[in-house]
Amino acid sequence: MTIASPLLDFSDLPRFSEIRAKHVTPAITRLLEENRAVVKQLCDDQTAVSWENFVEPLENATERLGRAWSIVGHLNGVADTPELRAAYNENQPAITEFWTELGQNLVLFEKYKALAAQTGFETLPIARKTIIQHAIRDFRLSGAELPEDKQQRYAEIQEKSAMLTTRFSENVLDATNDYRLLIDNIEQLKGLPEDVIQAAKAAAEKDNLAGYKFTLHFPSYFPLLQYADNRDIRATIYRANATKASELGAKPEWDNTAIISEILQLRKEEAQLLGYQNFAEVSLVSKMAESPVQVASFLEDLAKKARPFAEKDLQELRQFAAQELGIEKLEAWDVAYASEKLREQRYAFSEQEVKQYFPEHQVINGLFSVIQTLFAVDIKPDQAGTWHPDVKFYRIEKEGQLVGQFYLDLYARNGKRGGAWMDDARGRRLTAHGIQTPVAYLVCNFTEPAIVDGIAKSAYFTHDEVITLFHEFGHGLHHMLTKVDDLSVSGISGVEWDAVELPSQFMENFCWEWDVLQQMTAHAYTGETLPRALFDKMIAAKNFQSGLQTLRQVEFALFDMRLHGDFEPLGNQTVQQMLDAVRAQVSVFIAPDFNRLQHSFSHIFAGGYAAGYYSYKWAEVLSADAYAAFEEHGKKDGSTLSRSAGAQFQKEVLEVGGSRPALDSFKAFRGREPSIDALLRHSGMTV
Repeated sequence: MTIASPLLDFSDLPRFSEIRAKHVTPAITRLLEENRAVVKQLCDDQTAVSWENFVEPLENATERLGRAWSIVGHLNGVADTPELRAAYNENQPAITEFWTELGQNLVLFEKYKALAAQTGFETLPIARKTIIQHAIRDFRLSGAELPEDKQQRYAEIQEKSAMLTTRFSENVLDATNDYRLLIDNIEQLKGLPEDVIQAAKAAAEKDNLAGYKFTLHFPSYFPLLQYADNRDIRATIYRANATKASELGAKPEWDNTAIISEILQLRKEEAQLLGYQNFAEVSLVSKMAESPVQVASFLEDLAKKARPFAEKDLQELRQFAAQELGIEKLEAWDVAYASEKLREQRYAFSEQEVKQYFPEHQVINGLFSVIQTLFAVDIKPDQAGTWHPDVKFYRIEKEGQLVGQFYLDLYARNGKRGGAWMDDARGRRLTAHGIQTPVAYLVCNFTEPAIVDGIAKSAYFTHDEVITLFHEFGHGLHHMLTKVDDLSVSGISGVEWDAVELPSQFMENFCWEWDVLQQMTAHAYTGETLPRALFDKMIAAKNFQSGLQTLRQVEFALFDMRLHGDFEPLGNQTVQQMLDAVRAQVSVFIAPDFNRLQHSFSHIFAGGYAAGYYSYKWAEVLSADAYAAFEEHGKKDGSTLSRSAGAQFQKEVLEVGGSRPALDSFKAFRGREPSIDALLRHSGMTV
């Protein structure tokens, strides 16, 4: 029997083709009522608390609500419409209110504490013990122990913060979608690859415009910065991107300045309500890192190690730009262009040349081959309703049994937020009917296939885009290959935020292996695989400007940590001044005064990375060291595609999900504490 509302059908996969904005409010209202009824029943139950009569029914109810709201949030991110946005914004306060009141429910809190105090607690499976311990921690972080008046204020903060982060994200998306740079003279596009020009022409024709249309979606604007000989056009697109959603942007209603200030004030107040000095301390309670001081020390040490290499990178770039390109003063809009020219001269190849070897179908097949080899699984096309015709759907099987499924949404388009991400559509858990297999969303923003003379050509990916795809698939593997049967620590759930990037960054390394690239390349015109000579040049160029890139990431991470640690939102220093101070400390190339990085820094203001952006570099230490185990096998066997190492990584890292501390999982895999040596070696930052 088909359930009337597609948002209330949890029997299988989401019915994306049927879901409309009108379904959101009735479904969410009903699910909230059901959840509150379950909570009331559990609070009224006077029998001795157990996993079966307390945790399971609560998890059953909240999973239904979580899955429905996840679908709404996902569609809001990949298929934004005014109607859907309105429905999302209408229901978000009610969702936030429910989770806040749940987190502050003292009766539930006491029942979790009673579970932990029972004599049988130590004999529970490790996953269930972890869930109970996490729940007690999260109740405290949700203000369950606060006086009633402070609980109310905490709830107000959560609701306001949710609204502001959504508005922040919407402003960035609207500013991105609104901008267009229309070029009518092809002479102004000298230097651009032909496929970029064709894509810009197709974008203009789509809007019934003459000429060539460029936007602030990454696949559109970045090639201008990287290849356009016309310096004025590079400066124009750079400024547009660097000022979007700011007071210097196109429309004042999209200015995120006041939103940033209010978000920071609310986070500071929340931390102090909970008894912490700042939001950074709150953020780190559930992470591997122990304190903001430890994180800052890690970042500053990394900056110190990278600085000599970054200074050398910049000196070489400035000298090359002046002598070879006639650019006497290197500006921010020249960096990508001059870097690409220097790379071409030094290593005798361009990113565009490499791109010709990475057609979409070959890349996808190569990626799947790596996964199948390492983890002894099969990946096959599958059928499901999707939110856009371009989206594909697949299943993963092991020994003929379904393990997980995933949606693959590769291309940038209007109504889809920028960046790349993995999100869970459904988590693995053991139910009365058997194993509920996990389902993932894998989302990127690559250039869609160009349509020339009415015929769609194959999409071609840059090597960086290939790396991005492997990265997101690493997250997907973490989610889909889990063997944990309890939802709250299954897959990526319950994994410390600063360790969740371990599998994703680990997977990136295979994009630099000769035997892997042989499987995933075929030239656009000849069909030949990537030549060894070009591969050798790519390897030689792998760590090109790695010092500058490392300092850039440290700048972002240290700014984030200081903003949520040292910064006083109502003090005399502005957010821009804080960013300027961080740049002065760690950067060797300072962004222009008009650069407003923070106004579109969605990771920390709308994406869950607040006081957590450092996790990319933190986890990179883990991932590089983990991959070193595969390199050790490669020295013996001739290939890093080691089934035995893959099986061990799968068993100790991927399968255990969040059921134990990430450091324990790493040590179980490597047999020791992590070391930074592999990261420095992989980055070319060793003497």
